[in-house]
Amino acid sequence: MSETLHFQGRELFWPPADALTATAERIRARLGDWAATQAPWRICLTPPDAPNGGDLIVVTDAAPHLANIARWMTQGAGVIEAAGDDPREARVTLHLGGERYALEGALAEDWIPALAAFLDCGFDPHDALVLALAWRDGDEQQTDAWPVDIARFPRVLGLPDAPAQPFAPCPARLGLYPVLPSADWVERVLDYGATTVQLRSKQPESPELTREIERCVAAGRKHDAQLFINDHWQAALAAGAYGIHLGQEDLREADLNAIAASGTRLGLSTHGYFEMLTALHFRPSYVACGAVFATTTKQMPTAPQGLKRLARYVQLLDGVVPMVAIGGIDAAALPAVLATGAPCAAVVRAVTEAADPAAAVAALRNAFTQ
Repeated sequence: MSETLHFQGRELFWPPADALTATAERIRARLGDWAATQAPWRICLTPPDAPNGGDLIVVTDAAPHLANIARWMTQGAGVIEAAGDDPREARVTLHLGGERYALEGALAEDWIPALAAFLDCGFDPHDALVLALAWRDGDEQQTDAWPVDIARFPRVLGLPDAPAQPFAPCPARLGLYPVLPSADWVERVLDYGATTVQLRSKQPESPELTREIERCVAAGRKHDAQLFINDHWQAALAAGAYGIHLGQEDLREADLNAIAASGTRLGLSTHGYFEMLTALHFRPSYVACGAVFATTTKQMPTAPQGLKRLARYVQLLDGVVPMVAIGGIDAAALPAVLATGAPCAAVVRAVTEAADPAAAVAALRNAFTQ
């Protein structure tokens, strides 16, 4: 065990629990060198008289607390409801910030101190909870204690049914993946030798957008490339696009059955463990993980993931589904991204803002062969 005491001087649990703190310290010491979170969280096994904005209040049955839960949440606290007679098939729901994160999985005896350890590694509560449910007693004795076996991870509850058939597969290693704003850019970058590209147009639905998508699809076919259309799934289906890319917010609106039945590939955005499990439920063609670094190309719902998290995501998804690293990746950062084992990296400004886009594409593609 590391001599570093991550929790010295901190109140982790309410009421104070020395045994839980010692176990959390032991687990945390085996998780690696993660910068300790500055969030003022505390795990409450008994509802405190005055919750603070960082409290996560654990209850086994929400019913007796309904009158108080709304008040706790308005004060910034979260509520974790852990229900079920069988710890191998427990249902654990986090209520936080107006959102509900419902999971079903195994509860190790040490899941609560494991939750404390993953929170200290800087993970948001819903992602830390996923990791806590993937934890097994004794994992801290392993050479690498981090949960990376997808079979041990919980499943997300309350999702729409996945299509009867998985989405059509795409190559396991998509390589360089430029994300481009227009058909002009798509045509140019395919001419430069890229084999996987995405049209991310900010235009509203219109005849002009339909023509843009049709041009991109035609260019993709000309170059025998993997051409994905971001967001505009209906126009993409009508044009016969190779693939469609959607965000988590689109999953309840898009006709996933129609996309799957057409043989069109589907890529899904994720921003952490909970969203990864959500995406995997639908058996997509690939999963995009990000943002790896800070990006100005779109507003992100989470802080940058960083290379350490990306490396763990690569381990988790290896052999499960192709993955794409995305967000703030430029020529300088690409080697470090690829060093995590990421088989594909999406880039935006590294191509569209390059002084010589053709040379940029060539150099970026070359990085995948080093």
